[in-house]
Amino acid sequence: MTAIRFVAMPTTDAEHLWNGGRDAYDRLPETTVSDGPGHPCRHCLQNIDAGEALLVFAYRPFPDLQPYAETGPVFLHKQPCARYAAEEIMPPVLTTSRDFIVRGYSENDRIVYGTGTVTEIGDIPAYGEELLGRSDIAYVHVRSARNNCFQCRIDKVKAPALAEAGA
Repeated sequence: MTAIRFVAMPTTDAEHLWNGGRDAYDRLPETTVSDGPGHPCRHCLQNIDAGEALLVFAYRPFPDLQPYAETGPVFLHKQPCARYAAEEIMPPVLTTSRDFIVRGYSENDRIVYGTGTVTEIGDIPAYGEELLGRSDIAYVHVRSARNNCFQCRIDKVKAPALAEAGA
C-alpha cells in the first residue's frame, strides 16, 4: 500500500503570477470575475466564489518544455490565498465534477501510456495509490475529464528518514 498526498500548485508559481509575472505562453494572466462554481483555484484547491476576482492563465506543471509537457488554462485567486495544506485529504475542487482524468507520469515527466483513465470522484484516491505503487510512475496528475485542465498532482508520501544509529 502506497500512502499518497494531493499537491497544489507551488506557492512560488502562484506568487510569480500575483506579482505581475507572465504565464507559460509568456503572456500576462487575464483578470475576470467568477460567476460561481467551476473556477477552481490551483493554489488553495478551493472554488473561487461568485463575485471574486480571478486570474486565468496558461499553466505548464512540468519543469521543462518537452513533447509531453501539457499546457492549459487554469484559475488562481487574484488576491493571494493560502496553499492547500491538508494533503492527505482529497481537495474540495475534486468534488465539483462527477469524474476526472487520472494519469501517471514517469520520472522524466513523460506520460506512462495506458494509465490515463476517466475516474469517478470516489475512486481517485485508490487509483492514484494504485498508479504510485508502480515502479515506472513517479507522480500522477488529476485533470478535468471534460477539458483536460490540470487540477492537482498526487505524489507518494515520502517515508520518514530513519535515525542514523539503532534504526
